[in-house]
Amino acid sequence: MAGRTLTRQELTSLIEKGEIDTVIVGFPDLQGRLVGKRVTGWFFLEDVADHGTENCNYLIATDMDDNPVPGYRFASYDQGYGDMVAMPDWKTVRILPWIPKTALVLCDLSEPGTKESISVSPRQVLRDQVDAAHALGFEPRLGSEIEFYLFHDSYREAHAKNYLGLSPHSPWMEDYQIVQTTMDEYVIGDIRRNLDAAGIPIECSKGEAGRGQHEVNLRYTEAVEMADRNLIYKSAAKEIAAKHGRAVSFMAKYNMNETGSSCHVHSSLWNLADNSAAFAPSPKDSHHMPKVFEQYLAGLLATARDFCLLWAPTVNSYRRFQPGSWAPTAIAWGGDNRTLGYRVVGHGAGSRVECRIPGSDANSYFAFAGTIAGGLYGIRHELELEPAFVGNGYEATNVTRIPNSLGEAIGYWENSAIAKECFGDAVHHHIGNMARAEWAAFGSAVTDWELTRYFERS
Repeated sequence: MAGRTLTRQELTSLIEKGEIDTVIVGFPDLQGRLVGKRVTGWFFLEDVADHGTENCNYLIATDMDDNPVPGYRFASYDQGYGDMVAMPDWKTVRILPWIPKTALVLCDLSEPGTKESISVSPRQVLRDQVDAAHALGFEPRLGSEIEFYLFHDSYREAHAKNYLGLSPHSPWMEDYQIVQTTMDEYVIGDIRRNLDAAGIPIECSKGEAGRGQHEVNLRYTEAVEMADRNLIYKSAAKEIAAKHGRAVSFMAKYNMNETGSSCHVHSSLWNLADNSAAFAPSPKDSHHMPKVFEQYLAGLLATARDFCLLWAPTVNSYRRFQPGSWAPTAIAWGGDNRTLGYRVVGHGAGSRVECRIPGSDANSYFAFAGTIAGGLYGIRHELELEPAFVGNGYEATNVTRIPNSLGEAIGYWENSAIAKECFGDAVHHHIGNMARAEWAAFGSAVTDWELTRYFERS
């Protein structure tokens, strides 16, 4: 039996009994990492529970190195980098079994004076898309499959090697292999059991198509809760691996000779009126998708290039899109066809679409928001669905392709009237500025490839 989230009263009791002495008060940053504060139990009860904690607003306006990035409207040196309030979301209280006597509560961000929600914060970006779905009478439900690589090296050892010459935990590709993955179980099993005990239901884990590559599948649920689960999963995997002296990486493509790591996103809509599956075929016509499913899928196809930043946010993300690599290059849909960006899967109430574009480096809040926004765009505009593609999407000559680089994806996003329509001007600008900063940072660096190629021979 999986663990569960706690009520406010249950957390209060555990703190008063001394069973919990630390509460992590956290939220996702732009990169989809857990940030925030560790507060003592007594202080949490006396001050934080009702008033939240104040955090510098640069936390959702920095790059991956936590450097303040110019160009944001939301926060800047000119505005003084003020505070924002992180208020506990009492539906998210969990005990973290892998950290002694520690609980976690995730927070929503607001302005200190007005208490107005911060629209560009990742949780709010996703929540706004869920609200848009509710306005149309639907509840989005999502699941995702996030892959990672496990290494024999610790994080400190990997850093000392400049992340070169690392030792994958398995010398073999271990896709679905039981004997090989048993050798990894002291880490992978620990991740599964601890997450399950923390109220994050785990369906399974399996070896993947790379040396030392794994996938842990979490149970699908409503959108914000699913993104919260992914946030905790990625943090937990790193923390648990580190306790064993190992490292895991959620890079989309850590080595060009190895399979990339994905975050396949499964999505469906459910009718709010009666909690029925909106994508389920009619019993009288079980071979055809309902019209709303067709429009939703048509919207995903129509917005895929414009929204690619939300699924592939880093320079490294685009290394993953290689022919014959299990990562898609074609923006097309089909039935059970893994060569395409979109795959229609499931039966009955489980009917859904799998988006295979996102990599494991995606911020789940943005990736889910893009998925929902694209689908709703198709429904609002009653888009017609193109015929399913049959065959090898890698070799097709008549399909649209995923952008080749972060720079190309930035161009699609910035020039997209659809992105502005779906997300509003503030979010559109914020995400665009984040991507431009990442692209500029890459452009100012000299890579190992350049040194090897040009140092002596140019």
